[in-house]
Amino acid sequence: MAKLLVVDDEKNIREVVREYAQLNGYEVDEAANGLEALNMAGSTDYDCIILDIMMPVLDGFSACKQIKQIKQVPIIMLSARQEEYDKLFGFELGVDDYVVKPFSPKELMARVKVVLDRAPKASRNILQFDGLVIDVQGRSVTVDGEKVNLTPKEIDLLLYLTAHRGIALSRTKLLEEVWNYDYFGDDRTVDSHIKMLRHNLGKYRDFIVTVRGMGYKFEA
Repeated sequence: MAKLLVVDDEKNIREVVREYAQLNGYEVDEAANGLEALNMAGSTDYDCIILDIMMPVLDGFSACKQIKQIKQVPIIMLSARQEEYDKLFGFELGVDDYVVKPFSPKELMARVKVVLDRAPKASRNILQFDGLVIDVQGRSVTVDGEKVNLTPKEIDLLLYLTAHRGIALSRTKLLEEVWNYDYFGDDRTVDSHIKMLRHNLGKYRDFIVTVRGMGYKFEA
């Protein structure tokens, strides 16, 4: 599920955009000014930011410039002004689209979809290894376009392995980090989860490599 940040000092506009965004399956956070948006963008990974220009504390142009310095996230600018200068300046800052108020919420959602579809996968926190695609935020996995049903623990294990790809990880380390507590029991728990994970990854099972006498690593 893509996550949006809607930034506007007018509460009614934020509420309308939130309603339509949620109807389109997006998760939504809100900010009332540019400074608040900058702080939220710095601590949270958003797939797209809808950003008004005229706001108190920190305007949209300034917020856009600073956000782009720390995150390569798509930004759609909102403005009641139609001057060509504003649009050109926004595009120079790296804005991905420009919507003039008043706007149709349906059209805005269509523009969001277009921006998300063309966004680099890295900015959407998606990992791809050949036909194996992992949506980190959405916690979903597809193999050659087909969604794979993994248990929450299998997804946790896969995410940890891919985050440390190329590094040999002991069974003890995996138990401590993936299970998040001192595991009292048999480290064969890791082996059984690896077995099921490999089965679910199909022809990409060999991406999970056994390190003899130690544990596993992800190599692709």
